[in-house]
Amino acid sequence: MNWTLILRLLLIGCCIQLFPLSAQAQSYVISGYVSAGSSGEKLINATIVDTRSQKGAITNNYGFFSLKLPQGTISLRVSYASYEAQVFEFDLQSDTVLNVDLKLKSLDEVEIVAENIDRDVDQTQMSKIDVSIDQIKSLPALGGEVDVVKVIQLLPGVQSGTEGSTGLYVRGGSPDQNLITLDGVPLYYVSHLGGFFSVFNADALSSVQLYKGGFPARYGGRLSSILDVRMKEGNLNEFHGEGNVSLIASKFSLEGPLVKGKSSFIISGRRTYIDLLTRPLTRIASGGEGSAGYYFYDLNGKVNYILSDKDRVYGSFYLGRDVASVNSGFSSSGGGIDYEDEFKFGLGWGNRLAAVRWNHLWNNKLFSNLTATYSQYQLRTNGDGRSEVTNGDSVAVDEFGLDYRSRIRDWGLKLDFDYYPSPAHDIKFGVQSTYHKFVPSSLGISQQAGGLSLDTTFNSKIDTTIESGLYIEDNIKIGKRFSANVGLHLAHYYNLTDRLQSFSLQPRAAFRFALSDNVTVKASYAQMTQFIHLLTNSGVGLPIDLWVPATAKVPRQDAWQAAAGISASLFEDQISVSLEGYYKEMRGLIAFKEGNNFFFGGLNSGTWESTVETGGEGTAYGTELLIEKKQGRTTGWIGYTLSWNYRQFDNINNGLQFPFKYDRRHDVSIVVIHKLKKNITLSGTWVFGTGNAINLPTGGFATLQDPFFSSAFGFGNQFSSNPFFQVQSAIGGFNGGGILYEEGRNGFRFEPYHRMDLGINFIKKKKWGERIWSISVYNAYSRLNPFTYYFQSNPEFGELPNGEFGLISNNTSLVKVALFPIIITPSFQFKF
Repeated sequence: MNWTLILRLLLIGCCIQLFPLSAQAQSYVISGYVSAGSSGEKLINATIVDTRSQKGAITNNYGFFSLKLPQGTISLRVSYASYEAQVFEFDLQSDTVLNVDLKLKSLDEVEIVAENIDRDVDQTQMSKIDVSIDQIKSLPALGGEVDVVKVIQLLPGVQSGTEGSTGLYVRGGSPDQNLITLDGVPLYYVSHLGGFFSVFNADALSSVQLYKGGFPARYGGRLSSILDVRMKEGNLNEFHGEGNVSLIASKFSLEGPLVKGKSSFIISGRRTYIDLLTRPLTRIASGGEGSAGYYFYDLNGKVNYILSDKDRVYGSFYLGRDVASVNSGFSSSGGGIDYEDEFKFGLGWGNRLAAVRWNHLWNNKLFSNLTATYSQYQLRTNGDGRSEVTNGDSVAVDEFGLDYRSRIRDWGLKLDFDYYPSPAHDIKFGVQSTYHKFVPSSLGISQQAGGLSLDTTFNSKIDTTIESGLYIEDNIKIGKRFSANVGLHLAHYYNLTDRLQSFSLQPRAAFRFALSDNVTVKASYAQMTQFIHLLTNSGVGLPIDLWVPATAKVPRQDAWQAAAGISASLFEDQISVSLEGYYKEMRGLIAFKEGNNFFFGGLNSGTWESTVETGGEGTAYGTELLIEKKQGRTTGWIGYTLSWNYRQFDNINNGLQFPFKYDRRHDVSIVVIHKLKKNITLSGTWVFGTGNAINLPTGGFATLQDPFFSSAFGFGNQFSSNPFFQVQSAIGGFNGGGILYEEGRNGFRFEPYHRMDLGINFIKKKKWGERIWSISVYNAYSRLNPFTYYFQSNPEFGELPNGEFGLISNNTSLVKVALFPIIITPSFQFKF
């Protein structure tokens, strides 16, 4: 693709568009902020349109807009979904500051009406979806805990990993290829409870935006998607609170003014109480000699202060952690010997992040945002064991300790500008830099026994890197039918440990052409580079995955993606339809070598780099259909994805291409929200997906030195071609034996996955506020979906040919493990 030619043509078009302005009548700039009137919360992506000239603008991530219009009478319409639009008519004779407070629509209205601003046909950006917080809270929830990421998984092009998990696999990518930010700060691990819940507390959030492709130039560092999550700023005028009590956790949020009309805060916390239930039960089960527990918590906070009409400062933070523990003990006495044994095990992981930002309005056309960020993800596993044997005056003590850690820390600085030279141009540019400190894997082992001691640390290499970027992008409008978003992202990477330096120039472009007022065609192209990797050790969502940097031995990842589609708004904007096709190629992928993980392989060599295969390539392509209804008593969407997803490594699967584990040919989601009455809301979801691809041996062999295994375990016999029926042979090689994978890597499939969830909300107004009783039914028809599989040996004994009694055969069957049958959970929510 000749990007130089394209950029030149666009520049010529811009000049043609701008040149006639000098001959036109005098123009002036209207600028200001759009806020929610009751709280003062800034509204992101609110639309401002002059209905006479049809020129308009949208607010940025801080609610600011700037619009240049010719002098004279204008009719300015300001609108935002779920808020009452306002129209301002006046004679524009000078630059004007207009701060708008929109009023929330009455909740007593049974019919929900969306504004035209939500029309996908009017947006240049494709492969982008705004997720409503109200919709998130209305849908059924596992354990009564509403979850942002689980709602994202219901969108076309987005897949979950396994049953109940919060993993995101977007258009053929892996979880590490998603840039997930909270108030602009990257989060490296977004799951609780082994992946069943995400770290996002919906009560603390104001907006959620997902980009699946056509990435704007301001984003960088990942290959597959951008999930931009923004926290509430807090109510500037009144104190408000809300809380929720479910079977899993309780949460509470409080917001209000610090200085009325000038400064506000919000603080929100959530904690599970699973440990309060499990500890007593495990203590009873162990006879009082042991206990086990698990809990997680989240804490969000944000403050903002209006220094002047041109300056605002914000501070936000997030703390979240999962903690699991097991304590056991045993003691006995007899024959003059006393024996005591105790063991303690702990597993903890979590995120910390903070951001301080300063908004400054240089003039009515130029807006800037300076942000300093800190982010940390840390995993720690520790175990301590002690045994003591007393025999008269003799005491023998053995002690053992294990401490495993993995951590990544970031310090970042960003400066972003929004420049509005004319209604035809909205230019964004900026610079950003992040200092990373990686401790991918550090394993400490200590032991004392028989007067001897051992204290050593394995694989504790520390990598420090600096990742920087420059970007510029322009939203261009040429005439009434054509618009584009074009930009460049220049990335620079320096690994201080390896003295490795790398540059990447990434062009981005998205185009829109309106065939009519209600039908548009779109296309996009984006190149992305990623300088970090995730070593995945488990497919079950446990936090034992390691973040590692690009090094001299393990290069960076690169990808490009092209997409094209059509959008239509039908039946007077009652229904929106979008159809997109995409193709993506990835390079520089990594995977563990066969038989390796972060414990085995890396310990011998002292580095994680020797445990991985590099130079992997990936190909993903497919088609996505989204039919969405945003108006009326019944709203929701139908999503369908048809996709293919492959990987290729020179030293895996004999160098042949193979399906990625989460290659899912068909993926369907149906979401319905129905307002039965003004105080009763029904909701339901149904999902269907092709089963995950897995490795399954089709046969095995043993060496001549193992005649027992050759006969007793049936090596040489083949498994059934259908993995869900009886299989012959054993799993694993013995003394040089091995496993046969005749179908190739990931040559078999899980059973198809499908599930229905139902929910109902009962809302009642009280003098003090509002209370909501919710009942969620997860897996309503109790489908036993596969979470994983394992082989079970079924030996058969009988009379052998020589007349003796012995093992005749050892058939092996494949056993499915399912996690969740039907689960019915109530929850209680209140607002004041």
